[in-house]
Amino acid sequence: MSISNLGGIGGEAFTPLINPPEVAILGITRTETRPVWDGQAFQPRPMVPLDLTYDHRVLNGADAARFLARYRDLYAAPEGLLMAPDGTLSL
Repeated sequence: MSISNLGGIGGEAFTPLINPPEVAILGITRTETRPVWDGQAFQPRPMVPLDLTYDHRVLNGADAARFLARYRDLYAAPEGLLMAPDGTLSL
């Protein structure tokens, strides 16, 4: 798997092409602040578009979607990478 970053160029989305023999590539573009509705008002939030291209012959679409959702969760709260399974901080 590769990661391709076009953040320096800009844009909102792109379709990264898989580099054989890899089976997936994650494309990341520039982070932008956008309004997000929190139930009462719009709040500014940093948003980064993620584009995942993968080979359906190797990866199930549902598994790829779960990977992208997990990546999103870790990217949104990176302190989770430091947490042990019991919830304590693991350094």
